[in-house]
Amino acid sequence: MFNKWFVRLNWFTLVAIYLVVIAGSFVRITGSGMGCPDWPKCFGQWIPPTEETNLPENYKDIYAEKRGKKVEKFCNYLSAFGMQETANKILSDETLLHEEDFNARKTWTEYINRLLGFLAGNGILLIFLWTLLKYRQNKVLLAVTFVNLIILVFQAWFGSIVVATNLVPWTITVHLLLALVIIGLQLFVLRIISTSQQKNIAVSSRFYWIIFAIFLVTFMQMFLGTQVREEIDWLKKAGIERADWSEHFGISFFIHRSFSWLVLGLIAIMFWLNRNNKKYRILHWAFFILVIELASGILLAHFKMPGLVQTAHLLFACVLFGILWMSVLRMKDNESKKSV
Repeated sequence: MFNKWFVRLNWFTLVAIYLVVIAGSFVRITGSGMGCPDWPKCFGQWIPPTEETNLPENYKDIYAEKRGKKVEKFCNYLSAFGMQETANKILSDETLLHEEDFNARKTWTEYINRLLGFLAGNGILLIFLWTLLKYRQNKVLLAVTFVNLIILVFQAWFGSIVVATNLVPWTITVHLLLALVIIGLQLFVLRIISTSQQKNIAVSSRFYWIIFAIFLVTFMQMFLGTQVREEIDWLKKAGIERADWSEHFGISFFIHRSFSWLVLGLIAIMFWLNRNNKKYRILHWAFFILVIELASGILLAHFKMPGLVQTAHLLFACVLFGILWMSVLRMKDNESKKSV
């Protein structure tokens, strides 16, 4: 039996991770990603300035030089892993050394995002230390909390790379996918410590694998969504108006849109077949969240891509990802067990 405060800490950390995802999306839609030109500090301070007069006159040159050194070091890593072409592309991009004018609103938007990340990160660290001290006999729990901590450390370092490379689109995509891995591992931890309160749900082999397939398609959907977002970044740089973005999307957008209806159809069928069965309530939530997710996607595609809807679209996608992953963890293939 796990300590109730340990369980609460895990739920608090999960909420904090989701808040970081929301804040990160808000940072992106407001263009605040470069509000702090350095990392982990902001303009060399733990509490960022509120006015440009608090900065040295040549602050742009100072941070451009620091950025250049970090970018060069990162490109050396890429070259060492055989990604020479990507490294050369980054090094040849002169816009990476362009520093934006100080903007207090953008600076504090990015700073709040970092504070939430610090809060979530400390939650994951405390969970691992608590597990190490009190529950180390549970080898699976210890391993998962340790791996999550390692990925978090890498995520924090990679966050500095995202800033150093001036928000190169693919680095933001990797940053988001790592966040999903952290969410998935945190949900796995919650499943481990809540098995005494939430029993496994025995289902047929076909039912289980359909759920697993829906989860995989949803994960792929989120990846395709990041590709669409990268296309949006390119359209912004090309000077194309927001209202015309949907007309310039590539194949990723159409696959992303089509697969959304596929997932809705599969979940709708399962929801209808099991609508009166309370043990499948988690799937009912998945159905309603997906309906909201699709509604926000329609708004994005047909109503000038409003910024806040982009944040809602990402949030509901992450919530759906979490619900489906928890479904995979809770539902067990009862037929396979019998055959064994």
